[in-house]
Amino acid sequence: MSPLDPHPTTASTDPEHIQVSARALPDWIAAGVTFLSSGAVLVMEVVGLRLIAPYVGVTLQTSTAIIGFALAAIAIGAWAGGAAADRTDPRRLIAPLLVAGGALVVAVLPLVRFAGELLTGAAAGNVLLLAAVAVVVPAALLSAVPPMVVALQLGSLARTGSVVGRLSGIGTIGGIVATFATGFLLVAILPSSVILVGTGLLVVLAGLVLAVLLRRRAPGAAGRVPAGLLLLALIAPVGAAVAPTPCEQETAYHCARVEVDPDRATGRVLVLDTLRHSYVDLADPRHLEFSYVQAIASVADAMAPAGESLSALHIGGGGLTLPRYLAEVRPGTTSRVLEVDPGVVAIDEEQLGLETSPDLTVQVGDARVGLSDEPAGERDLVVGDAFGGLSVPWQLTTVEALTLVDDALAADGIYAVNLIDHPPLGFVRAELATMREVFDHVLLLARAPVLAGEDGGNVVAVASQQPLPVEGIAAAMADRGLAWQVAGGAELDAFVGDAAVLTDDFAPVDQLLTPYAGTAG
Repeated sequence: MSPLDPHPTTASTDPEHIQVSARALPDWIAAGVTFLSSGAVLVMEVVGLRLIAPYVGVTLQTSTAIIGFALAAIAIGAWAGGAAADRTDPRRLIAPLLVAGGALVVAVLPLVRFAGELLTGAAAGNVLLLAAVAVVVPAALLSAVPPMVVALQLGSLARTGSVVGRLSGIGTIGGIVATFATGFLLVAILPSSVILVGTGLLVVLAGLVLAVLLRRRAPGAAGRVPAGLLLLALIAPVGAAVAPTPCEQETAYHCARVEVDPDRATGRVLVLDTLRHSYVDLADPRHLEFSYVQAIASVADAMAPAGESLSALHIGGGGLTLPRYLAEVRPGTTSRVLEVDPGVVAIDEEQLGLETSPDLTVQVGDARVGLSDEPAGERDLVVGDAFGGLSVPWQLTTVEALTLVDDALAADGIYAVNLIDHPPLGFVRAELATMREVFDHVLLLARAPVLAGEDGGNVVAVASQQPLPVEGIAAAMADRGLAWQVAGGAELDAFVGDAAVLTDDFAPVDQLLTPYAGTAG
């Protein structure tokens, strides 16, 4: 049969006379196209979360939306690609699909960034729309390629299992390699924009090379890429270059920038994704801008005589405002900071004047792991201020995690943790119930409307195995002009109600949290 004939050779069902389709690609080309198209989809899935995070934050909902839409795109693309391969010679479609898919991978960057300007905030609609923009169309186009390659390679029913199995395995390996390479290597050395644009251009190039090869093998039957797709491939990188970016610096976990306070020349605000995480006065470590930081500082002020040094552990670093404050007002204090993001630490050192020392150390890594390494019974104070978006990472909220905190504390040590929630305040109530499961004494520091369940924002929960200095904390907050109240006893009982206790087996933090009702800070 002529290689120009779009129909396959007659198949033999005899395994000893297995035939190969005259349309079939060389095995190495079929494997390469399948590997690349499948891998590119997984790169998009990994990078997609980082792409939308500056606008909608990093929550369980955002990661779920990206994964869900990627799977939907894979299913749609595979189904449609297989159906199209039965109706049309796949040689006419594979190269254009690669070029179109690769160009749209690049185009996702400006599309998300322009759309993100309009869809900022953690509302479910914003999350779903941005996630769909980030992955659906290019992932569906690229997912249509593998079934078309399979259709080309099948020349005999006797080879169906081996061909489908081999190419399916190669596609899966491509996805695995792309996932690990992106998550472990590429995001550590390249910005997400570079990863996305580079992946897209590589796919476009592969599509153009395949078009040339197909035209040589079957002139007139394949290898034509419409001029419109070529134009899209040229325009997409230009759009990526001019698209607005919310990032001053991209870290391993965040889109970060430092802003100068227009009302205070030495004031600096560390912004991670959509939130103002820390305020640092470069000239005055005693200056505490955020109300919740003032509340935690008031706990530290009340727990020991003025000027007495403490041993403190900080879960979450940010701008290290409180460790600097403690070092200033309580000379000799030792602070160990657990910060998951090395990029944030680098920004602290380069732009926020952080100087580490034997009295102020920073350990990069997950705080739950860091807690496991803490010597027992040595810390006077443990401060919790770790966030992924608006939510405290779930693994730091459970009975098991708080037991590790309790183990690290001295007999009269105190745990003070920053929480954010809005009515009906389901997460704050659950976390307080969890703290009361571990500690004998628990307080809530918050504004009166929050305690009444009418408003939300930042609150501070305080816990210890020994009675807490309620009057001292209230007085310290009043001295700062902080209009927060201290709730305990029957008032706290009524506030917590029948809230569930969080455990490692059941901690629906993101579902309990009401993540928006204004700005946090």
